[in-house]
Amino acid sequence: MSGRRALLAALFFLSSAIGVQAGAEGRAARSFSPEGLAKVSDYIRKEIVAGTFPGAILLLQQHGKPVYYENFGVRDVATELSMSADTIFRLYSMSKPVTTVMAMMLVEEGKLSLDDPVAKYIPAFGAMRVGVEKKAEDDKVSLELEPLDRPVTIKDLMRHTAGLPYGYYGGGPVNKLYADAGLFDNKALTNAELVAKITTLPLAEQPGTIWDYGLSTDVLGRIIEVISGKSLFQFEKERLLDPLGMTDTAYYVADPAKWLRIAEPMPGDRAISPMTQVRDPRQPLKWESGGGGLVGTVGDYARFSQMLLNGGTFEGRRYLKPETIALMARDHIGPETKIARDKNYYPGSSSGFGLGFAVRTSVPSGTSWPLGEYRWDGVGGTFFFIDPEDDLFGIFMVQTPSQRGRIQLALKTLIYQAMGR
Repeated sequence: MSGRRALLAALFFLSSAIGVQAGAEGRAARSFSPEGLAKVSDYIRKEIVAGTFPGAILLLQQHGKPVYYENFGVRDVATELSMSADTIFRLYSMSKPVTTVMAMMLVEEGKLSLDDPVAKYIPAFGAMRVGVEKKAEDDKVSLELEPLDRPVTIKDLMRHTAGLPYGYYGGGPVNKLYADAGLFDNKALTNAELVAKITTLPLAEQPGTIWDYGLSTDVLGRIIEVISGKSLFQFEKERLLDPLGMTDTAYYVADPAKWLRIAEPMPGDRAISPMTQVRDPRQPLKWESGGGGLVGTVGDYARFSQMLLNGGTFEGRRYLKPETIALMARDHIGPETKIARDKNYYPGSSSGFGLGFAVRTSVPSGTSWPLGEYRWDGVGGTFFFIDPEDDLFGIFMVQTPSQRGRIQLALKTLIYQAMGR
């Protein structure tokens, strides 16, 4: 009974923290079976026993109320402090939807347009070139710079068709240039300084031709600063974070009293890439990375998710119009656009990409998962999804860089099986 009382207390906490506001009152939607949810819980517990990660949190919220919430394991094997609703996680790329929402606020206000060239706000973008790999008769490969066929636009930044990669070795000569530039190494850079470095590098592709995941949302964050005249975090706090009550969402954990609340991966699972480890969110940062810098709690991100599911409103306040949310959650790289997908196309074959999220456009083989679901995740292991058809969102908070893809697929499968999908 003590476990059940703890679960009920947690659900009460989240109901208070998130707010009860259904996005589709009265609409028929599938519900969860207790047996199916028990399998979800069993899966997470088995992963903890296997030593995959110290602990995790899963929240499923339907019709504005938590229908499943559970804390699993501990925040950190070093401290053995239990996982709890106030645990702080590195969100990494779950920052991207937040930044895109901020930009869409400016679009609604007429201060920004999806068709605007990025050079309107960052003039150096107008002089950028595209790096094209050329092979000579002696098989020697060189990188030639070609002019842009058209300008990079705000929409390109939001849908990752700007030709801006993250930079990794083995990904071609332009990716190597980005990797060699060490854009993630110097955390003392401001957004302005980071973007200035980016503009000295070539684009990997012509704008609007290939979905190539990378630094686009960081550039978008800088544009928000240029338009607002404020730092990205200042603007986010004023317009979204503080009004929504996302009090623990920031770019680092400034208050030492909160440091024990930070979730950690297993000691041997801290590599983001061969060259990069998970960052220490206790260290102050000048770089407010719109593409991957935020940390936060499950309750904070639940408020954000419920606002999206509600069509842009939360607790009586409107943040975006319903038609803006619908535009963001529509596929913007479909066949009609003739946009190709790079070899690392993370959304997968059953999904396109909207403005800030992956969007499900077909039903994966062997499933009945809903069309129109939109979602994203972070390289640290966290993920979220919004399912308008079932008036549902889910958030999984965990820190496991190496196992994130496997676990996300397994959990999503079990969650939808628990709904009879």
